[in-house]
Amino acid sequence: MKYLMEKPDHPADVVLDTDTYNEIDDQFALAYLIRKAPELRLKAIFAAPFINQRASSPEEGMERSFEEIHNVLTLMKRDDLKDMVFRGSGRFLENESTPVHSDAANELIRLAREHTAEDPLYVIAIAAITDVASALLIDPEIKDRIAVVWLGCHVPEWPVNDEFNFRQDIAAARVVFQSGVRMTLLPCKGVVSHFMTTEYELRHWMTGKNALSDYLMNATISHAKEIGKSPYWSKQIWDVTAVAWLLKGNFMKDRMIPAPLPEYDLTWNKKTLDHEIRYVYWINRDDLMEDLFQTLTEDADA
Repeated sequence: MKYLMEKPDHPADVVLDTDTYNEIDDQFALAYLIRKAPELRLKAIFAAPFINQRASSPEEGMERSFEEIHNVLTLMKRDDLKDMVFRGSGRFLENESTPVHSDAANELIRLAREHTAEDPLYVIAIAAITDVASALLIDPEIKDRIAVVWLGCHVPEWPVNDEFNFRQDIAAARVVFQSGVRMTLLPCKGVVSHFMTTEYELRHWMTGKNALSDYLMNATISHAKEIGKSPYWSKQIWDVTAVAWLLKGNFMKDRMIPAPLPEYDLTWNKKTLDHEIRYVYWINRDDLMEDLFQTLTEDADA
């Protein structure tokens, strides 16, 4: 029996795969996910690889993300979750058949084996999807025990599919798309790029509420200045949307489509695959931003 990608209709077990040090939206997503218990039951956090001006190699990006995850947990006073943080891949896939072994891939396989096709483990992936692809290559049988929510690629109409999470590890993305795993795709430019905030909005809603909200606010403002945004800037915090897809609420619209296949030349193959994925095509920015701010600024000790 084939299972389509559906939202859970009950509290769901989830893992998060995140390149947390890459910028600031991952920290928002991680904190939002933790605060959404018991609707979402966090089982593991995986530090994913990345490379850019903040990390000179995928391994350094993964290690810095591992440290930043712990930093966020400290700010949230959630030391109890630190044992469920795992190091991910130290490099990207060399091809579409050879996995990168890591603690994260092994833990994903272990957790997946505890689930069933009827009650899958939800994998929220907001980075290069190396860890998930590696787990599927190591143990293809977990395909029917997990459901992947990936923020990656751009809409097919975008001239060049040069999205960061995708182009970091194209082979991994192709492995996941071709695996037939249940999948929800949240494309960046053209859809979740709509989910953005401003300095003035952040200062109004987050100043002085708690240590976490002050950290997220200041880090976002600092990042905007670091990358040279104008005084009129707005900043995407799009990784939040991957968490929000699993939640109850009118936060986005989606539909089932034939699974596309991204190519190494940063295009989409004109032919589709023989299975379907769920495709998010609209974000209710205002309702989701309201829920995000309220969730992150509440008194966690109350």
